[in-house]
Amino acid sequence: MEKVFLGIGTNLGDREENLREALTMIEKYIGRIICSSSVYETEPWGFQSENEFLNIVIEVITRLKPSGLLGRLLMIESIIGRVREGTGYKSRIIDIDILFYGDEIMETKALTIPHPNLHRRRFVLLPLSEIAPGLVHPVKSKTVDQLLSECTDKGKVVRTGNLKR
Repeated sequence: MEKVFLGIGTNLGDREENLREALTMIEKYIGRIICSSSVYETEPWGFQSENEFLNIVIEVITRLKPSGLLGRLLMIESIIGRVREGTGYKSRIIDIDILFYGDEIMETKALTIPHPNLHRRRFVLLPLSEIAPGLVHPVKSKTVDQLLSECTDKGKVVRTGNLKR
């Protein structure tokens, strides 16, 4: 069993329902959700959109290996309605990122763990610091709280409350 942290975001459709559906499917196909952050409303990161995101970070216990986890997450995104086309950031019904997989450090064509941009994204660090402030980034050798205090991202990140399931 491995402890995994996932970041989940959505800015299209019924955003709260998209998050609920993702959590239900994660419990069905990935493993047990141990902890979930509050919901945060955030500006798009890396692109322009009229639609703001809802973001959460969750902690999950899974038996899946990293490649199997990625495959299941892509399947869940597809079931919820995400269509991947082209490159670059754009509005999406659901996005699920592997932030940490235990203390694993890996870089393949398909997957980099820890997530290569998490230390640059306030919309990830703020909810992550809510549930795992002392978690140490295995590459940066800094806690999530330290990464948050050093983050230069000034994008809007506002706690909106908890997701009712």
